[in-house]
Amino acid sequence: QVQLVESGGGLVQPGGSLGLSCVASGFIGIIYTMSWYRQAPGKERELVADITAPAGRRNYADSLKGRFTISRDNAKNTVYLQMNSLRPEDTAVYYCNLRTPFPNNEYWGQGTQVTVSS
Repeated sequence: QVQLVESGGGLVQPGGSLGLSCVASGFIGIIYTMSWYRQAPGKERELVADITAPAGRRNYADSLKGRFTISRDNAKNTVYLQMNSLRPEDTAVYYCNLRTPFPNNEYWGQGTQVTVSS
């Protein structure tokens, strides 16, 4: 059974930076997509960024390009999200997501709170 565990959330001032990590335990194979989503209070969950394996193709929400960077460490089954120039509107619970095509499965982490406030 695959499990995803996020870490790195917290409180940061506007303009600051924060890094999130998501570790996948269990066998995930070599072909997969790992993603970060976020959900702010009263809003729908939205895609932040994703990265494919093995190709390493990255995709970002248009509104976040240039401020957020997704990366991965295959050896550690870990995906990272570096968030810079944070704004109060980035406040949300950030979730890690893993999708595998063979078999066709999807997994979610428990979420980590990011609060941007002075």
